[in-house]
Amino acid sequence: MKRAISLFVVVTAAFVILVAEHGFAQDKTPVKVKSSVVVTGVVVVHVLKDGKPLDLQCNEGATTCKALPSGSYLMLQLPENHGMYDCKNVEMYRGDQDKPEDEVLGNYCLVEN
Repeated sequence: MKRAISLFVVVTAAFVILVAEHGFAQDKTPVKVKSSVVVTGVVVVHVLKDGKPLDLQCNEGATTCKALPSGSYLMLQLPENHGMYDCKNVEMYRGDQDKPEDEVLGNYCLVEN
């Protein structure tokens, strides 16, 4: 009986972990960086997502904050309460969708215009 209960607990835990990972899995969205500027200690990256202008902001000097050159990138919007800023957080990746494990280029606060 103890073995059956232990096996049930292990199987249930594995199921919960898989469901949680699937729930947090999100797709990276292609975006175009138009330009980046630094204004009084804040890096602002001007982005177009599906033709809609967005701004990404981060604090200059943070290890995960950098001005990005113009070009194509992938943006991943993080779930609520994930990330380092008190806003909608996003991570930026290189524009190559064939390399999903590519390293994060930066973490930003998403500001919709």
